[in-house]
Amino acid sequence: MSEAAPTIPAGSAHNRRGVFEVGERIQLTDPKGRLHTITLEPGREFHTHRGFLRHDDLIGAPDGSVVTNTAGVEYLALRPLLSDYVMSMPRGAAVVYPKDAGQIVTMADIFPGATVVEAGVGSGALSMSLLRAIGEHGRLLSFERREDFAEIAKGNGRAFFGGDHPAWTVTVGDLVESLPATVAPGTVDRVVLDMLAPWECLDAVADALIPGGVLICYVATTTQLSRVAEGMRLHGGFTEPSAWESLVRGWHLEGLAVRPQHRMHGHTGFLITTRRLAPGVVPPERTRRPAKGSHPVVDGVAVGTHTTPAAESAGATQPGSLAALDVPDDAWTPEAMGERVKSDKTIRRVRRSLTETSDDN
Repeated sequence: MSEAAPTIPAGSAHNRRGVFEVGERIQLTDPKGRLHTITLEPGREFHTHRGFLRHDDLIGAPDGSVVTNTAGVEYLALRPLLSDYVMSMPRGAAVVYPKDAGQIVTMADIFPGATVVEAGVGSGALSMSLLRAIGEHGRLLSFERREDFAEIAKGNGRAFFGGDHPAWTVTVGDLVESLPATVAPGTVDRVVLDMLAPWECLDAVADALIPGGVLICYVATTTQLSRVAEGMRLHGGFTEPSAWESLVRGWHLEGLAVRPQHRMHGHTGFLITTRRLAPGVVPPERTRRPAKGSHPVVDGVAVGTHTTPAAESAGATQPGSLAALDVPDDAWTPEAMGERVKSDKTIRRVRRSLTETSDDN
């Protein structure tokens, strides 16, 4: 980056406009549509089996330029969009795909100036979308249990925004233990949970949220979805949860051959959202009757019928499946959820590469 870069707020329009500068990540597209991401450094070269091009030919060039390598191959050079960057950036944990990040920003109503709590931060993919939405005058308080993941996330954010974003604070620690010491009760606008067991955080989240505040959780499996939904109902301080998933299918466009692509972004995760009720308010009783057989009757009592703490004094009950609550807490591991966990060696390599890049800038 130029010498004046540190005085420019991270994430400002400057970092997305103007000519290419030293230290920027640039996306190159070859004639076959393949993408290559490079970080511009004076004197460096980008090599393929078909020649090479010099970084110096890109430094100072405008966004959207075409450069030719030594073998005559043309490359289109563009600043990567956030969605492009997320899919190609170094990662320790699995990232939240852009299709889900967009849903989270919209359905959780993330607005400029909002105070947002996020856990866990992973590789920082969702964090960058949240920072874009809240702007420099909002606050994003991210919590991550693993220090190495937190460092990778901060490194990715620093590389994309051109510096440390002024609205972002990353805390290494458990959300339940750290959140009460970080924010006052009833001061958080939105909470986003991307973790294995979000139901463990409901009490802490409820204390932190303002009345009407939104909680949205991103989970990978139906067992997690069921358990967090029942946890929200059992808590008694939230509205009836709503859950969904999104599927994205691209289209092939070539002349008259316009058809769906053979590949698509199918299931990546489920989203479930609810809103914080005002203190002491009892949620309205659900009037929709469950399907027959969804809750077996044993000795005249419907299995799965439960009472919320807020409604217990009024004698109200709500139907719900508690099957997921029978799973031991220590069974909820990344491996059990089907996640391919990276080795410690790989995590160290990713973390080291991001640290070296930050030091060079």
